[in-house]
Amino acid sequence: MSFFSTRGGACVTASQAILFGLANDGGLYVPASFPALTAEKIAALTEMTYHQRAVAILKLYLEDFSLSELDDAIRQAYAASKFDDPAVAPVRRLDDQTHVLELFHGPTLAFKDMALQVLPHLTTLSARKNGEQREVSILVATSGDTGKAALEGFKDVPGTSCTVFYPTDGVSDVQKLQMTTTGGDNTHVIALDGNFDDAQTGVKQLFSSADFAAMADQRGKVLSSANSINFGRLAPQIVYYFSAYADLLKDGVIKMGDKVNFVVPTGNFGNILAAYYAMQMGLPVGRLICASNRNKVLTDFFRTGVYDARREFHKTTSPSMDILISSNLERLLFEMADRQGETVADWMRQLKEQKTYSVGESKLAQLQQLFSAGYADDAQCAEEIRTVFDQYSYLMDTHTAVASRVLRQYRQETGDDTVTVIVSTASPYKFAADVLTAVRGETAAADLDAFGCSDKLEEISGMPVPQQVKALRSLPVRHKARCEKNAMAEAVLKAFDGE
Repeated sequence: MSFFSTRGGACVTASQAILFGLANDGGLYVPASFPALTAEKIAALTEMTYHQRAVAILKLYLEDFSLSELDDAIRQAYAASKFDDPAVAPVRRLDDQTHVLELFHGPTLAFKDMALQVLPHLTTLSARKNGEQREVSILVATSGDTGKAALEGFKDVPGTSCTVFYPTDGVSDVQKLQMTTTGGDNTHVIALDGNFDDAQTGVKQLFSSADFAAMADQRGKVLSSANSINFGRLAPQIVYYFSAYADLLKDGVIKMGDKVNFVVPTGNFGNILAAYYAMQMGLPVGRLICASNRNKVLTDFFRTGVYDARREFHKTTSPSMDILISSNLERLLFEMADRQGETVADWMRQLKEQKTYSVGESKLAQLQQLFSAGYADDAQCAEEIRTVFDQYSYLMDTHTAVASRVLRQYRQETGDDTVTVIVSTASPYKFAADVLTAVRGETAAADLDAFGCSDKLEEISGMPVPQQVKALRSLPVRHKARCEKNAMAEAVLKAFDGE
């Protein structure tokens, strides 16, 4: 299968799309078509392991990888030593109409592991297939979870390095410790004096800079991405939507062909875009419900057709969603624009120059046939965590609670009682202080650090503190670099030079 840029240029193979990350024209790589899965093939997934399901889906897109290469990469990615649940992405029942897809059973306790345990294998294979002798240098902007997942995935992988930028005050204490204590001789972590949008914009500028590429080349390095702008990040995320449907089918919750709704907490739009791709491949989906926090630029877009980033940026208790520029929305716009790259390029130019664009009434009507959207602020999120825990004895993190609250609002507004899957993106222990406060009140976390809050949560819920969190207590902080948002190039070059 070939891949094209959302802005009208390029024609590359799957391995080239993964290796390059971003198209030369600044666009994102998209597949030439969506491979179809028949009802029979979807039903057949019920008898497969997660590893087998991943091979069955990914082989449809990654055609220049052999089955044995994919099988080996996926087997290593989802090994029992890395994921603490044999189902990898288990589905939990809250009630007959509401289920939770848990995507936090990997090494960094967040859904980013689902793709970033696979991507390093695909990246090294892609370099080999394209005769790339230089070191593949991964540049990452993170709002909290992608950074650690990328660092963990690429740590000590031969022929690669990984440099991560995170907003200094825009991640949780556990997220920060996860990144700054990372081992490996090829990892670099840099705190940015700015927010996630600053980090993401800066990384994109580095990718589009011929001068920076030349300086990297002089050092024997070629740039690539582990953010969801890379199709190699997006493709593995498609798998867990098919897997969730197969599990519901296997458990008798639904019958083949029954539609299921998915509600997804998202900031950069990659996670819910993967659900849209699954839908285009034939997965029976009713509504895709886009859940935002107080930075509700996506909610407003799906309600009005106007994307407007000219607004105040809010730091919230769901920091991984604190984003105003949602990169992956560009891939959806490409489909809504009938794959007219010139139209998308014009919208993206307007976004860059004016911080806003409008898709018009007809495109908005198309979007609203598939998507619903809502948002929850911090107080509503906390209330949702407490309500779900009291009602079901189920502990949600702050991002998952945003989705749960938006689902509650959606049902009240529409009366839609379709079986719905809440996509759970992180362990509650990554945001222990906010979760503890939600469950037990404002004073519960007083005078407690992140570890004390975790211990208290375990006592209250009976849900064990993950080993990954316990280990952070004794790990030394290895990464202390910091830079201004206009000095990212210099910071990366220093990392390249070992300074």
